[in-house]
Amino acid sequence: MDQVAFRQLWRRFAELVHANKTALNELDAAIGDADHGSNMDRGLGKVVEALDAGPEGSLRADAKLVGMTLMSTVGGASGALWGSGMLKFSIALPDATVVEWSGFIDALDTFVEALSKRGQAVVGDKTMMDVLLPAMTELRASAEAQESGEEIVVALAEHAKGWSDATRELMARRGRAAYLGERSIGHVDPGSVSTALWFQALADTVRAQVP
Repeated sequence: MDQVAFRQLWRRFAELVHANKTALNELDAAIGDADHGSNMDRGLGKVVEALDAGPEGSLRADAKLVGMTLMSTVGGASGALWGSGMLKFSIALPDATVVEWSGFIDALDTFVEALSKRGQAVVGDKTMMDVLLPAMTELRASAEAQESGEEIVVALAEHAKGWSDATRELMARRGRAAYLGERSIGHVDPGSVSTALWFQALADTVRAQVP
């Protein structure tokens, strides 16, 4: 992935979240503060502005910029998780304008590990980790099998939506929704939905690069 594609990834993510802002807020209204969509939309809008205004430095610099912007503009746990995770992600990226697909997966692994440690959530807790952790398992397996990036992410975007949808049947054990106990069952976790949208943005970006 090069710097142009990385910036396009975040533009596409911003577009998808903006298009789904109301739906994300409605999901959050059932088990949270009803503002997940608005918070992510605002923060990603600022990310796009920052990337558009930023110099053409390196992938590491861009990822750090994304992380700092999300931390300062997205409210609640989402801002802290996405922001701090992207700062760890940036450290794992090369100080260059291009990274091999395997290197991108390694950086994403660092991002997920950072979120896992910070949020102390595992699969089944009804959080964004219900999408991120199985996604990393598939990415690592696909990389070892030397499958193409396009094949991996297109399939992964579909799987991510399925994992997100499956949070409907879970009882929340982490985050604000955990206070609802069994009442959280029957509602899809909004953080898992926005995370699935990130994988859709990744698929759209990688697919657009293929001649």
